[in-house]
Amino acid sequence: MVTIQNLRKKFGKNQVLSGLDLSFGAGGIFAILGPNGSGKTTLIKSVLGMVIPDKGEITVLGKNITKNSDYRHQIDYLPQIANFPSNLKVKELIKMIKDLRKSTKEDERLIELFKLTPFLDKKLGQLSGGTKQKVNLVLTFMFDSPIIILDEPTSGLDPISMLRLKDLIQVEKEKGKTILITSHIMSFVEEISDEIVFILEGKIYFKGTITELKTKTNQPDFEHAIASILTDNHA
Repeated sequence: MVTIQNLRKKFGKNQVLSGLDLSFGAGGIFAILGPNGSGKTTLIKSVLGMVIPDKGEITVLGKNITKNSDYRHQIDYLPQIANFPSNLKVKELIKMIKDLRKSTKEDERLIELFKLTPFLDKKLGQLSGGTKQKVNLVLTFMFDSPIIILDEPTSGLDPISMLRLKDLIQVEKEKGKTILITSHIMSFVEEISDEIVFILEGKIYFKGTITELKTKTNQPDFEHAIASILTDNHA
């Protein structure tokens, strides 16, 4: 579904991505992890066409994305921070995005799932961070694209909404979709992901299952395995 070859990107003198090779298949949930500044966001934005790499090739659904923007219609993206117009009502924003993307019948089901009906007539500027995140999730999941990219999807969510999100992600995976996730919540990553990709200083330190990572680091649990990577590389 997504293939990345020799991806390199520099900002000034800072080498953010140093020759990444990665592939993500269909019907899988892949967590992209790493400390702040490791290159996770640059990698995601490169796949989305929001950052132009210095070198390398990205193919999405078998097509090279260079000079091709059509592929973006095949990706549903949840940004870490959604800057909504504060004077718009929730229902106005949902209608606007539906009109732009043209096809969805899922919005009503998702509004019910995240219990947003009481907020539809409220302006976005009046909402709490958690409620804004639920709106953000509705906007992301109401289209039926084969690739979903979620940047810190649990931000501000209460425990019940977190459970609903996990179920939603699993349902989409079962449809054969490719789902890429970044998150700082290790328990969420451990529960939801089929594989993890750990990026350090623009390079892939590890790609595989959490069980394989625990074996590689000789650690009893996921959090200690991640901690040992960071400790070993900053010793």
